[in-house]
Amino acid sequence: MLVLGIESSCDETGVALVEFDAASAEWPRLRAQGLHTQIDMHKAYGGVVPELASRDHIRRVVPLVRQVMEEGACTLLEVDVVAYTAGPGLAGALLVGAGAAQALAVSLGKPVVPVHHLEGHLLSPFLSADSPEFPFVALLVSGGHTQLMRVQGVGRYELLGESIDDAAGEAFDKCAKLIGLDYPGGAALSRLAQQGRAAAYAFPRPLMHSGDLDFSFAGLKTSVATQVRKLQGPQALGEDAGLTETERADVAASTQAAIVEVLVRKSVAALKQTGLKRLVVAGGVGANSVLRAHLNAACARLRTRVHYPELALCTDNGAMIALAAAMRLQSGVEQPMAAGAFEVKPRWPLVSG
Repeated sequence: MLVLGIESSCDETGVALVEFDAASAEWPRLRAQGLHTQIDMHKAYGGVVPELASRDHIRRVVPLVRQVMEEGACTLLEVDVVAYTAGPGLAGALLVGAGAAQALAVSLGKPVVPVHHLEGHLLSPFLSADSPEFPFVALLVSGGHTQLMRVQGVGRYELLGESIDDAAGEAFDKCAKLIGLDYPGGAALSRLAQQGRAAAYAFPRPLMHSGDLDFSFAGLKTSVATQVRKLQGPQALGEDAGLTETERADVAASTQAAIVEVLVRKSVAALKQTGLKRLVVAGGVGANSVLRAHLNAACARLRTRVHYPELALCTDNGAMIALAAAMRLQSGVEQPMAAGAFEVKPRWPLVSG
């Protein structure tokens, strides 16, 4: 079966084609994908502008569908199911992808599968060369979400802990802005951190010893802001005015060290609490090389396997949406529905706490 997936929840337009054999034990494989990012467009505004994001999705989705079908060496008539991100995300952006998917499905006489964006991230490592096996602990870590889950199988998720305020990726971006880095700041902060000292500033590790698996990063941002003001002195005129390159690099490295240590400690605690021997890391922050190195070391000490999606699949993409739909169909968790009336869910928890 061929599943065409469309992702448009925020500032990436993704389209992909995944194929699977319903009678086979092998997981679906990626046949072709296309992705357009809006980073350059939003950079001038210091963050995502929802209306601009929606309009750009409208421009990009049809050309990407054509590109993917050409690369996949098939026609739209050969597609069996059309999947799309139904939430969570920006309402207008979600409507573009959902509308495009429904229109395609109606015109082709094909059924549709609405997909949860976070489930796409959660299952994305199954497209990697080193795919995981159920059950496992999952660390979902991105700009909008930081969660730990126990995953028994497709659609069988138990929330173990989550951020009670800022997500880890949000903390990266906010702290990057404090030291004058352009949007999106998380990746830029990580690059700058390579030149700094991780122990230069003793930033807090919120909730690291709380005894539960919840996260909190809002206080870290406040502590970084306080340290930046101290370094600037009373005459500073701008957010990052007066900081030397060494100071900026040290702040970046110390910020990253604080976030990474919390993520690693909580992940290890989740593995010990559940007794599971596999950890899956997904979401944009999962591409962070320092986080990967520390998780690899911690899991090696526990004799636990750790799995990541390919770097190209850490960001939002259509492949993870097509994959999630395919795995739900293959596992019998969901049946495709007739195209027609639809809704999107800007706020949609994958599981409740």
